[in-house]
Amino acid sequence: MSTKIYNEKQLENLPEPVQRYFKLVLKNGQPYINSVGLTHNGFFKTDLKKDFIKIDGEQYFSAQKPQFIWKGETLMFTARDFFIVDKGGLIATLLNVYNIVDANGSNFDEGELQRWMGESVWFPTNLLPSEYVNWTAIDANAAKLSFKYKTTAFDFIVRFNDIGEIKEMEGYRFMSAAKKEKWVCKMANYQERSGVKIPISDQAIWRLKEGDQVYAKFEVQKIVYNISEKL
Repeated sequence: MSTKIYNEKQLENLPEPVQRYFKLVLKNGQPYINSVGLTHNGFFKTDLKKDFIKIDGEQYFSAQKPQFIWKGETLMFTARDFFIVDKGGLIATLLNVYNIVDANGSNFDEGELQRWMGESVWFPTNLLPSEYVNWTAIDANAAKLSFKYKTTAFDFIVRFNDIGEIKEMEGYRFMSAAKKEKWVCKMANYQERSGVKIPISDQAIWRLKEGDQVYAKFEVQKIVYNISEKL
């Protein structure tokens, strides 16, 4: 649990678009967010060659230490994506009975940590400079976010619009056990929730040679900060 308070003086020396972002989404004197619970609806692909299916999700984050668990439910299966106690994984259960996917390993550790970082737009104090996060300038509407946690390190190219909203975060993530591809979190429809301005619409995309391949489209229905119990 953090007792830190956000102060705009923390923005000194940050790239200009990053300063624009924090001035837009946070209020001076705002406490750091410690935990998050949210629900969403949307659409999901189990394979890029397949059609979208409807999905409803529930997700919980720890903000001060990288941890999350997500549960997505469809008519046919339930999926659980997680990064807990420094381990990532994905479990999918058919009809709530049979495990059809039970994936883990170092590739998933890194990939789920990237998900936690990319979804930090829902709890933006997590994106402030810290022992894990460092920002460097690129141009008037982009900056590089460098993240390191224990032995895992990666970068995102973060792109902003003119008013300061993060529009997308792009990095390299394992698409298969042996190969990384460009992976993008795209955000839109910013709204204020509990004093924090966040994107309500979110897409997960593989940016491949043949073009962008969207595989998840979520709309946040409810979000609660500093929760003490399940939604």
